[in-house]
Amino acid sequence: MSTTGEYVPDGAGGRSRGAAGPWWWARRRGMVLDVVLAAVSALECLVEGVAFAEKTGVSPVVAGVFGLLAGSLLVLRRRWPVAVVLVSIAITPAQMGILLSVVGLYTLAASDVPRRIIAVLSGMTMLGTLIVTFLQMHGDLSSGTYHAPLAAVALTSVLAALGVTAPPVLLGLYAGARRRLVESLRERADGLERELSLLAEKASERAERARMEERTRIAREMHDVVAHRVSLMVVHAAALQAIAVKDPEKASASAQLLGDMGRQALNELREMLGVLRAGPAVPAGPAVPAVTVPVEPAPADSPTPAGEPDDSGPCLAELHALVEESRAAGMHVEYTVEGAQRRLAARVEATVYRVVQEALTNVHKHAPGARARIRLAYREAEVAVLVQNGPSGGAPRLALPSGGNGLIGMRERVAALGGGFAAGTTPEGGFRVSALLPT
Repeated sequence: MSTTGEYVPDGAGGRSRGAAGPWWWARRRGMVLDVVLAAVSALECLVEGVAFAEKTGVSPVVAGVFGLLAGSLLVLRRRWPVAVVLVSIAITPAQMGILLSVVGLYTLAASDVPRRIIAVLSGMTMLGTLIVTFLQMHGDLSSGTYHAPLAAVALTSVLAALGVTAPPVLLGLYAGARRRLVESLRERADGLERELSLLAEKASERAERARMEERTRIAREMHDVVAHRVSLMVVHAAALQAIAVKDPEKASASAQLLGDMGRQALNELREMLGVLRAGPAVPAGPAVPAVTVPVEPAPADSPTPAGEPDDSGPCLAELHALVEESRAAGMHVEYTVEGAQRRLAARVEATVYRVVQEALTNVHKHAPGARARIRLAYREAEVAVLVQNGPSGGAPRLALPSGGNGLIGMRERVAALGGGFAAGTTPEGGFRVSALLPT
């Protein structure tokens, strides 16, 4: 840890990750500060080393060089703070290295070195300073005419040792704690930013999925409404063309029925567009893949699909009218109901209705003149529907386009409610559509 808080050496003395300065410095200004401090410390130790040499008779050159080397070690305080403090303790008996000791203790206390090491080295520094100060003061006062009490000398020595040791250690501990707090807050802020980014991405994905599901639902509804009504209108138009000259009364009735179907189709489209304009769609749940095997039942508290409120859509009571429309178009339809009839969930009834509607539309389009059979079975916890037709009765096939989305739409509707769906040809050459839905 530096006085500017740019770098904190770890316990092993390694360089911090992401450092941009030369060698072990995080920044260039930190390097400049350490070089200046090392130069001042080296000059101080040089002067104090020469003074110590005069008192002890040691060569001033040797003492001065030793002082320069010891003081210049302050440049390594960020790299090896423990070594710097140990050197300052070692030269304490020579009465030099005050700046080296103060700055070294501050750097050691602010670093990530274990607290027990900081306590031991701080205690050694204070003890060495106390002993040297006590001996120096006791010797100086004893050589004069005034002899100070030993207690006063000891108290003064303790205060001097504390004054040199305690402030840098306490300041370093505060700086280290503040730096760790700032790093923790920065990491927490970065984590929150990443979480917000992930949440935004997920929200965008959910919105996109909801839009796609809503588009699929609208396309499915439009297909069911338009395909069935228009198919019947085409059937009646063909019949009208055939009987217009031979039977004017029947042609008039067919024309009236054709108009009624057109109006019904317009009304259904108008209702659908009204739902779209009513307000924003509620985001739908996860998309359900279109598979033909029985799907696990949807949970009872699952949300209503977007744009399909529980009180909207066709119901099973309207199946009779749907069958009569096909019969009016010339199809022979057998409709049977098994079990005790009862009201089911609106989405279940609407799904069964759409399955029957689309199956009858396919009979009109692909098997004109075929006989159809509709079987609706109420069971204890489910409802089953079967629509089966025989081979084409030889009537001319209608030139109606087919996009291949009818079966896909039925399968998606049934799977969305946790039901099972199956469709395929029969051995007799007809076609069968069946669905099983939980009630």
